[in-house]
Amino acid sequence: MSTPDDRAALIRQRLQALDPVKLEIIDESHLHAGHEGAKSGASHFRVIISSPQFQGMRPLARHRLVYDRVHDLIPYPIHALAIVASAE
Repeated sequence: MSTPDDRAALIRQRLQALDPVKLEIIDESHLHAGHEGAKSGASHFRVIISSPQFQGMRPLARHRLVYDRVHDLIPYPIHALAIVASAE
């Protein structure tokens, strides 16, 4: 089983395709202890990303670009992904 650090590194690797000028990946799993998704060992992350690729896009479209890069990791090993995406 991968560790939360391994999972964060995998997210970071996948999101490099969006050429981020800012990328923070925060493990928030501890905030969801006891939550149904946490019981299986899946992680909760918050991604803060800024990329020129988001220019002119609505927030939902930005989120879709991020999810497209990591969708196969959900619901395991990532149970939830909160996204803050902005254009640079």
